[in-house]
Amino acid sequence: MSRRPFILGAAAVIAAGTIASTAVGGYAVGGDPSTYGTIGIAVEGPLTGSQASNGQDMLRGVQLAVKQYNAKGGFNGRNVQIVQVDDQGNASMAESAAAKAIKAKVVAVIGPYNSSVGLVNLPIYTKAKIVPVQMTSTDDTTGYGVTVQPKNSQISPVESSYMLDVIKPAKVSMIVTDSAYTTGMAARLREALEPKGVLVSQVTVKENLTQADYTAAVQQALTNNPTAVYLSTYFPEGARLASALKATGNPAKCFAGLANQDPGFVTAAGIPASQNCVFSGVPDPSQFPTAKGYVKAYTKAFPGKTPGTWGTFTYDSANILFASWKKADPFKYA
Repeated sequence: MSRRPFILGAAAVIAAGTIASTAVGGYAVGGDPSTYGTIGIAVEGPLTGSQASNGQDMLRGVQLAVKQYNAKGGFNGRNVQIVQVDDQGNASMAESAAAKAIKAKVVAVIGPYNSSVGLVNLPIYTKAKIVPVQMTSTDDTTGYGVTVQPKNSQISPVESSYMLDVIKPAKVSMIVTDSAYTTGMAARLREALEPKGVLVSQVTVKENLTQADYTAAVQQALTNNPTAVYLSTYFPEGARLASALKATGNPAKCFAGLANQDPGFVTAAGIPASQNCVFSGVPDPSQFPTAKGYVKAYTKAFPGKTPGTWGTFTYDSANILFASWKKADPFKYA
């Protein structure tokens, strides 16, 4: 995949908030978690559904970090136990996902990943005194826990600079799915391009449609003969759009936003369509010289699985959480 470049370097940004864990209230039932034999942390993300390849990589990243932490003695001899919380990347499942974690009396949650989900349930977690080490990118979730995930305000300047300085478009057609993250990123790109004289048009599509629907969206986006097509989507939809764009033979350049960064994109779109796009994203772990140890440990722990991008974020998130326990009591929320 040598023609699959990436333009956004890795970011590790700690958002406003403190990273201490907690005894929980809210939906919790009976007992004091500080007396339990293990310490529970939740991993919330799209563990099933169209974004499952992403969610499962996130889960494996935490599983590896927990395995290594427990092997070193855990927290004062107590092992960490993972509670899996599946939200399918769907905002309608956000409240029930948080309720599961709260009922399990976890002290922290790694996730959620999808911004539309986090907008709903991150306030629920913090109200319940569960610390989120969250993976959302919308700036509207800043302050709800901490994150190592780059935010829209950090991603967008890099994308717009690439668009203006490298692609140098006269016209840009954006194809945008109707989620909090993707609509926010599209709005930021428009705000950056239009003052520079770039004509910007937008086609909005829903998630989980048929290939015919996405093909029609591409055809609509190409009606004004754009220099570039910007895919502000998550990877399941982006892959279908990229495939449809490649099939047209249109010379417009394909620029795929950060949420398209997933091996599932290539699997669904195919190599030719994937190579036709430039991706805004963080390189795979194998492309980072400093990640050799992680890649080796991951492939040993999960035979047959290739480490993806987002598992590195959750692996780091878990280790940051564990490091905080050296200074902060896991059962006292501050």
